[in-house]
Amino acid sequence: MLERHELEAFLTLAEELHFGRTAERLRVSTARVSQTIAKLERRIGVPLFNRTSRRVELSPVGRRMYEEMRPAWSRITDAFERAIDTGRGLTGLLRVAFNGPAAGQLLVGATQAFRTRHPDCEVRIREARLPEVLPWLRGGEVDVALTCHPMREEGVVMGPVLVREARMLAVPAGHPFARRTTVSVEDLARVTVLRIPETLPESLRQDRAPLRTPAGRPITPGPSAMTFNEMLTLVGAGEGVFPVGAHARRYFARPDVVYVPFEDAAPMEWGLVWLADGATARVRAFSEAARGLVQEPALVA
Repeated sequence: MLERHELEAFLTLAEELHFGRTAERLRVSTARVSQTIAKLERRIGVPLFNRTSRRVELSPVGRRMYEEMRPAWSRITDAFERAIDTGRGLTGLLRVAFNGPAAGQLLVGATQAFRTRHPDCEVRIREARLPEVLPWLRGGEVDVALTCHPMREEGVVMGPVLVREARMLAVPAGHPFARRTTVSVEDLARVTVLRIPETLPESLRQDRAPLRTPAGRPITPGPSAMTFNEMLTLVGAGEGVFPVGAHARRYFARPDVVYVPFEDAAPMEWGLVWLADGATARVRAFSEAARGLVQEPALVA
């Protein structure tokens, strides 16, 4: 029989495919997650995950186990939450922020799903600029936010990834890269890469605008921008380039900017974030509603 911590470790790692992020979500050490999974694999007799130095993937047995267990676990947790809601009453106000129009559309769907489950709880939606997300959470202006990952900071919980999208490079329309069908991450060493504000987590800044390529070549940093439209304006003015998600082609089409797909970059990820000490029943229920809406993150190209 599986113990609860084993089941949670397996399901969370199957969703995150990263031991560090799994440990953050479960609020345990990375070593504890690794030991739990290793113990579980010894009991089953086959690997549940294929591990390399660079990535973690579900094995065929692990994927089948996840697909069979996740719906049952969701039903169990939903039943438990409903019992709590009946006893305590899941009412009141939930304040939710989003960053960008694509996140806004997803948030509307998650809100509708949440309201269907919890009609007595009011949801208030606000748009936040990216640098405002964490200050709003810490200042108590919102309870949870849908924004880009990774937001790795002490006291901040990253919920499950809801969307993965192909990474592209925004370049000036007259730039030589604009005539190419793809670019490489190593090409960033040949251009100036714009920056996001220093107030944002280091994990996000390194993901969006690293200082070195995977091969160790230095990348020239350019000016920083507070908003996405400001960033694209700087790109169009020839101040530099900037990695963006595939949704930019649809929501931010501009005559002065061209979006060129990366051929070798990891996708960008989006999900909910909230404060560890602000994980109320409303926040947890909203996260479950959002995860139920997407089931498994799709790659948007």
